Amino acid sequence: MNDRNFRQMLEAQWSRGNFVCVGLDSEFGKIPESVKTDRREDYIETVVDFNNKIVEATKDLVCAYKPNAAFYEAHGVEGMRALRHTIENIHLMAPDVPVILDAKRADIGNTNAGYVDAAFGFLRADAITVHPYLGAEALQPFLARAEKGVIVLCRTSNPGAGEFQDLSVNGEPLYRFVARRVASEWNKNGNCALVVGATYPDELREVRGLVSDMPILIPGIGAQGGDVEKTVSAGKNSRGQGMIVNSSRGIIFASKGADFAEVARRETEKLRDLINQHR
Repeated sequence: MNDRNFRQMLEAQWSRGNFVCVGLDSEFGKIPESVKTDRREDYIETVVDFNNKIVEATKDLVCAYKPNAAFYEAHGVEGMRALRHTIENIHLMAPDVPVILDAKRADIGNTNAGYVDAAFGFLRADAITVHPYLGAEALQPFLARAEKGVIVLCRTSNPGAGEFQDLSVNGEPLYRFVARRVASEWNKNGNCALVVGATYPDELREVRGLVSDMPILIPGIGAQGGDVEKTVSAGKNSRGQGMIVNSSRGIIFASKGADFAEVARRETEKLRDLINQHR
């Protein structure tokens, strides 16, 4: 798997018209009862089986999968095993689709080296989300991995995002300063991307204007209420690409019945078509 390169894999999926990222936020309590058979009473088997069925149903329609670490870490050792098995299975079932570990890591340099080993070694993810607050010096263990994606929080999708992100820095909002700095200084290996929420289309358009063709991970579509047409208009790059449009609950929990995988495919296809319609 040493030849896996996050940016190259993304570009290949974009060329196929795939811009949907399915968020595998597989909260145990929301998994349909049909998955929890007598043979799958335990957490690991249930979650891995659920994720496998989602991936199998959607793998030809997506540009990435994004498990959020929180939903797995909450279950301790079993959760981490489920996460590792899920990523291994994605590599097997959908070898051309990258996996983004949504873990929002950042610390001082030697601690980040441990996070790098965990994310890219133990879990074998292709990319990870990180905080910019500690600066490029601390993030070097991530940035140095040229084949891996380093996706930096910029303008997040939550309602209170502006508390710090809108503060003025050198005459512009902090999120714009972050976007500019990542694009001009941090992206020397061409492996950086940014997180900008679909819930803020005006800010998304501003950021796109600052970062040229850099990939932008765009959460907030679906359950959080982001508008697809506004998102695509604001988020696409000069080639009509550059977007990793994430939907989690709106796809994986679209049905509570035994048809959950079929419905997940339908919702993924619907979002894929909408994105391409507005590109």
